[in-house]
Amino acid sequence: MKVRTNTAGVDTSPIRLVIHGGAGTITPSKLTKELERAYTQVLAQSLTAGHAVLDAGGSSIDAVIAAIVVMEDSPLFNAGKGAVFSNAGRIELDASIMDGSTRMAGSVAAVTTIRNPIRAANAVMTKSAHVMLMGQGADAFAAEMGLEIVDPSYFHTQFRWNQLQKAIAEERLMQDHDVVPDTPQPQMDEKVDEKVDEKRGTVGAVALDRHGNLAAGTSTGGLTNKRFGRVGDSPVIGAGTYADNRSVAVSATGTGEIFIRTVAAFNTAAQVRLQHIPIIEAADNTLAEIAALGGDGGLIVLDAKGNYSMRFNTRGMFRGSIGSDGIVQVGMFADDDRAVFTSNSHGTR
Repeated sequence: MKVRTNTAGVDTSPIRLVIHGGAGTITPSKLTKELERAYTQVLAQSLTAGHAVLDAGGSSIDAVIAAIVVMEDSPLFNAGKGAVFSNAGRIELDASIMDGSTRMAGSVAAVTTIRNPIRAANAVMTKSAHVMLMGQGADAFAAEMGLEIVDPSYFHTQFRWNQLQKAIAEERLMQDHDVVPDTPQPQMDEKVDEKVDEKRGTVGAVALDRHGNLAAGTSTGGLTNKRFGRVGDSPVIGAGTYADNRSVAVSATGTGEIFIRTVAAFNTAAQVRLQHIPIIEAADNTLAEIAALGGDGGLIVLDAKGNYSMRFNTRGMFRGSIGSDGIVQVGMFADDDRAVFTSNSHGTR
């Protein structure tokens, strides 16, 4: 497991945003330089979008939404535009969000017409008496709330369709970032080649605003070739997403069923709040429990002091962080977290 983490006494930033774009078999041999640059660009755009909210004094909730929307609108990740197909040839999207100051939460599952499911999850949290809505009811609620509704064909991409056909032929599910591509050096097509795209996944963000409030959000298209209305951990509060000002904000990615069974996000937060375990150790404990049950994945964790960790027990995880200094840092492989550029108005590129 690899991490980039700031500790108390090092990071005195009043704001912080951390993101992930899925964990799995992510190694330099799996990505062309062109594709690596494409991932870097979108991760940086996501971080700068969320940072702009925080830097202007906006809420951690709004920062999480801004960051995730960028990734939902990109075909590079299994969320929104880049979502995978179910066995029935449908795109079924899940998302959740949680406010650490109030522990209010909202989520949607198996939606098919909402361009940005993270916005719908926020609408459930703020404009309804519920926590989770699903399927046609969630789609209808989003439309009533004035969110952008699209034809399901908006989400259809040829490389995802080809991925489904391969999964059906091999009679298996395809999980985030875990399938070895057919070739290590594919040519780019629609920004992402179908052969290398099989290892992309769930997106998430955690944020701390100037008011000291935490928030977390997660969005996904689930598993390629999933059946029977399967829903994973991403829209389940406490499994894929959790935020509590008394402890941490967490967003998860990985083997969804096992993240649900271990209540991974809440598990991590409870260790920090009740046992006073450091955030790195808490994340590692959770991932060890997941591994013991046959799963893998990653967690991003952020506390109310701005300390953060990005832990994973896979070969890599798309990830990044930005604080009040505006320095965008991204990583994909093990030990490759790097500064990309300074995004705030006080710095230079």
